[in-house]
Amino acid sequence: MACDRDTEKVHAVGLIKEPGRVIKVLMVCLGNICRSPTAQGVLEKQVLDRGLEKTVSVDSAGTADYHVGKNPDPRSIAAASRRGLDLASQTSRQVCDQDFEQFDYILAMDAENLTVLQSRCPSEHRQKLKLLLSFTEQRRLNVPDPYYGDDGFELVLDLAEQACHQFLAHIAHEFTSK
Repeated sequence: MACDRDTEKVHAVGLIKEPGRVIKVLMVCLGNICRSPTAQGVLEKQVLDRGLEKTVSVDSAGTADYHVGKNPDPRSIAAASRRGLDLASQTSRQVCDQDFEQFDYILAMDAENLTVLQSRCPSEHRQKLKLLLSFTEQRRLNVPDPYYGDDGFELVLDLAEQACHQFLAHIAHEFTSK
């Protein structure tokens, strides 16, 4: 199940000069039920709102296998729903070796998960690994894990919205200037 998910379900048009080129983005947290599905949902909505659904593909995964096959945390689903995002159809999966080759950007929610990814990633793909919040001017670089409380889900959405907006600006600049 891990790597057989259809990562081409969300694409986009006109962002890059190479016709038919799809930029593939993987959001990663620990269990793939709170932060990374939220970031996936936020980026998917921003992609759709900008008409980029044929150029950008988004998926999410966890570094651990704790929740494989499960839907996002109900608190994540509820918080996202209040902002018009639907996370309910997502299913958790664990990062697999093929992800390092398949995705153009692998965005970790925190330094700990980035370290896990770096330890698993072949050296020729390490440039794809980044922290999601590195695209913002935030002083914080880690998206906090809201799993053990009830009050962090709105903050995760706030951070993801800002970071995904800046990330789209980054890839627009990177791929149109080539």
